[in-house]
Amino acid sequence: MLQVAFPMVVSSMSWTLMTYVDRALLAHHDPNEMAASFSAGIVWFALFCLFFGTSSYVGTFVSQYHGDEQPEKIGPVVWQGNWLSLWSIPLAVAAYAACRWVFELADHSQVVTEMEIKYFQILCYAGPGLVLGQSFSSFYSGRGITWVVMLVDLFATIVNLGLDYLWIFGKWGFPDAGIAGAAWATVLACWLKPVIYLVLLNHPQHRTSFRSFDWKLEWAIFKRLVYFGGPSGVQMLLDVTGFAIFVLLIGRLGEMESQASTMAFSINTVSFMPAWGLGVAASILVGQRLGENRDDLANRATWTCYQIGMAYMVLLTVLYVALPNLFISNFLGNESLPTAEKEALQHMALILLYFVAAYNAFDSTQILFVSALKGAGDSRFIMLVSLVMATALAVLTYVAVEILHADVYACWVLIVLWLIALAVTYLARFIGGKWRNMRVIEQVHHPQPAEN
Repeated sequence: MLQVAFPMVVSSMSWTLMTYVDRALLAHHDPNEMAASFSAGIVWFALFCLFFGTSSYVGTFVSQYHGDEQPEKIGPVVWQGNWLSLWSIPLAVAAYAACRWVFELADHSQVVTEMEIKYFQILCYAGPGLVLGQSFSSFYSGRGITWVVMLVDLFATIVNLGLDYLWIFGKWGFPDAGIAGAAWATVLACWLKPVIYLVLLNHPQHRTSFRSFDWKLEWAIFKRLVYFGGPSGVQMLLDVTGFAIFVLLIGRLGEMESQASTMAFSINTVSFMPAWGLGVAASILVGQRLGENRDDLANRATWTCYQIGMAYMVLLTVLYVALPNLFISNFLGNESLPTAEKEALQHMALILLYFVAAYNAFDSTQILFVSALKGAGDSRFIMLVSLVMATALAVLTYVAVEILHADVYACWVLIVLWLIALAVTYLARFIGGKWRNMRVIEQVHHPQPAEN
């Protein structure tokens, strides 16, 4: 399990490092840019979640084909995900043109709104690259060769962070572009990944064993990917959209509330993304073991991932409570902020970090068990849960902000309750065991025994 999970945790930590440092650098350049990059970045990711989530499901197909010893099916299914990814290009074009309406509807200050629009429009160039890179990476992650994914992600992160520093502050001949520089650095990093994977898949051994360059469109596999992966994409779209609406509505409470929430959520990625990496590992291992028709081992792998994830969450929760300024101080370096305003911002971010500490364990629980269910193919149940829960979060946040005029802390209580509900729902579904008989592939070498 650790051979699969550890590289995925490191890989997800590279994304954590990238977003954490990105926003910390923008906080030093202009705190409004930090807040704008967070809200615009969430909306951008929500936009591409349908394709990102569906392409991510290529990993479930690869893991089950690998477990059932059908390597010749792996390359073709990866390319079906690649073709699906290209459909995100017209989406990016449409979003680029229509985004002003969305951010003006959010009703933030004019300064922040213009920053959000600028950041979002540049990131639209990165969207198809993000989705394509996820599909390509499944060729390795689905087979459990996660160290390759780790190295590619680390390299892209190093490039991104270097370009962030140069492009945000105008070093070594780069323009002092601020939030625009951060966005262009992300664009280049997102497209770097699929380029690297394309080169790796061209290896003669991969071409022979896995048909890694069998790129033609195969409707039977493509439709199966959409059938099982589509609900997973819809689930991710719903969850992130609900969260994006929450973030945009928080921005209506004021610049300080928006900045403090951005700081707390950015710090939260230190705990969230490693749990996400463990979740990916759980999904891979469940898929492989079910491909072998060993649901007992799939169950053991999931609980092992969960135990490690909870141990990590306990450690982070203690640090958030005992040493909060260790994390918060990195976002408070802008000298233009008056001392009183900086102290008020620090105090608010400190309280919000306690909310993060309160929901950490539930966040880890819902991530691990929803990932395991995805690895089995239980994507339609997950989609229905997300439809209800994401709608509830968006509606309740709107009521809290616009009708009840609640403060930022009341809104954060909603996030805690939302994550508790998700954790309980997915844990109960997993324990129920219906996933044990689910498959997304046609098994050949390890077929399920016929029922009496």
